[in-house]
Amino acid sequence: MKSIKELYKIGNGPSSSHTMGPKKAAEIFAEKNPNAGKYNITLYGSLAATGEGHLTDVAILDVLQPIAPTTIEWLPKTFLPFHPNAMRLEAFDTEGKTLDSWTVYSIGGGALSDGEKAVGLAAGNDREVYQMKNITEIMRWCEKTGKSYWEYVQECEGGSIWEYLDEVWQAMKTSIQRGLDAEGVLPGPLGLHRKAAGYYTKAQGYTAGLRSRGLVFAYALAVSEENAAGGIIVTAPTCGSCGVIPSVLYHLETSRDFHKPRILRALATAGLFGNVVKQNASISGAEVGCQGEIGVACAMGAAAASQLFGGSVAQIEYAAEMGLEHHLGMTCDPICGLVQIPCIERNAYAAARALDANLYASFTDGKHRVSFDRVVAVMKQTGHDLPSLYKETAEGGLAKGHDFFVENDPVC
Repeated sequence: MKSIKELYKIGNGPSSSHTMGPKKAAEIFAEKNPNAGKYNITLYGSLAATGEGHLTDVAILDVLQPIAPTTIEWLPKTFLPFHPNAMRLEAFDTEGKTLDSWTVYSIGGGALSDGEKAVGLAAGNDREVYQMKNITEIMRWCEKTGKSYWEYVQECEGGSIWEYLDEVWQAMKTSIQRGLDAEGVLPGPLGLHRKAAGYYTKAQGYTAGLRSRGLVFAYALAVSEENAAGGIIVTAPTCGSCGVIPSVLYHLETSRDFHKPRILRALATAGLFGNVVKQNASISGAEVGCQGEIGVACAMGAAAASQLFGGSVAQIEYAAEMGLEHHLGMTCDPICGLVQIPCIERNAYAAARALDANLYASFTDGKHRVSFDRVVAVMKQTGHDLPSLYKETAEGGLAKGHDFFVENDPVC
């Protein structure tokens, strides 16, 4: 497995697969072909189907248009074999002769693949950092050594990982604070009003239990709304699910006075679980549905919370297993192709479920029948069995008949 630095990426929303990935691909191609007279970009499958709502064209044009005229072709009905998020980049000279052509896939979390190997990795992140690739193996190591998941991360990544996770945590907190201050309507035709500020204010008027849950909702909404507006967030594991882990950890930091070193260890533990899913299944909504985004984020948040509350290695694994298991089969069906409905609300709900999964696991000794690795395998198969309509095409599930959500006005 690669470094968790490739899982936690700081960048602009609204989509890691549809915004971050294509932008990175355009940057790589521009660096390779800086003297092109013209660029042509072809978007395929899911990347084309919801690209406009996710600002895919904007991300690409921001990179290439200043260099040379750029055209974008949309082929939402054409799916290339390797992954639903495919794009072909072509460079031409001033006379129209082809200089270069590159087909690349945005496979989730801002990661790219050429169909055989990962491409565009940050310097030093292209090596295999983790020799063990599933939680069962890692658990055995933890039980044998007496160490925890975050110590395994430290052993594999080295001490520099804490500086990076500190940067990630600061970006997460900033996105919460920025989202709580922002008001108004989110970009796009849905006319969706930001809710984070209102939830935060209302939560202050409730008694402790309800206030606690209301604040978790507010923090998750704050980050997800920032993402929907194209603000700077952290993929955790994706842009579409970026609100879950920050809200869980920020709430526990502010309400339970957990100090930063413990928060960073929880982030490391969460990252390890997310990395295992990325390695053995997928975190791409276009490939496996929203279970791979919100479901994985919930699992990561549950593992982080259990780590903070002193859960055993087995209890942490159980909390993560529940977080993912109870999202199995969740479709990715964004209305108008925007990361707004139902995506923002799902972040808030998954954050609450992550805390509940931790609580449930804490009442047990950690022993249970279905392992986290088993759920990951089932999630992968379930995602492959889901029709493409339910995987980020904006044509199935809640996205179908979207006009009912906008007072029978088909604005999409």
